[in-house]
Amino acid sequence: MIKTDLQIYLASKSPRRRKLLKQLNIKFKSFSVDLDEVFDKNQTPLENVLRICKEKMQLAKKKVDNGIIITCDTIVIIKNEVLGKPVDKKDAYLLLKKLSGKTHIVITAYSIYNSFSKKQITRFEETKVTFRKLTDTEIIEYIETGSPMDKAGAYGIQDDFGAVFVSRIEGCYYNVVGLPLSKFYHDLIKIIN
Repeated sequence: MIKTDLQIYLASKSPRRRKLLKQLNIKFKSFSVDLDEVFDKNQTPLENVLRICKEKMQLAKKKVDNGIIITCDTIVIIKNEVLGKPVDKKDAYLLLKKLSGKTHIVITAYSIYNSFSKKQITRFEETKVTFRKLTDTEIIEYIETGSPMDKAGAYGIQDDFGAVFVSRIEGCYYNVVGLPLSKFYHDLIKIIN
């Protein structure tokens, strides 16, 4: 268990990440940072997700004077194409059709910063996720729930119907949710101590 007198801040509006930190029994405050997440065509998907995570940290540092700050970014990649959050229902349908019956990669990058020691760690985790073949009816009914609209790749593996799309995972399950808990936990301990 992590014990610290330092205030921990999660700079994310993701309810899934808040739930994951609570799962670790960490007391924290959360706030969001407004960043226009622009992908640079001259960078690889991994370089992009790491850069965006660090840019979020720069914005978060302006909001917090003292404590531990955590920022994250998650992307979904299929055949070197980055799938972001859907812009509308039609886009969500097209994204889920792309994933249907195929394997994609989920990358989550995270940064942890200690304002007292000035230490910062930025790391990432990759997980391969395979979808079974989806029917149009399943996709349409899932989109009607509204759940895909705030998620990279237009699906969630936890807490909703999107879980039944996944036939196989290679790597960290929690990475797909939004934060690779085991790796993150050990890095948080390093930053605090």
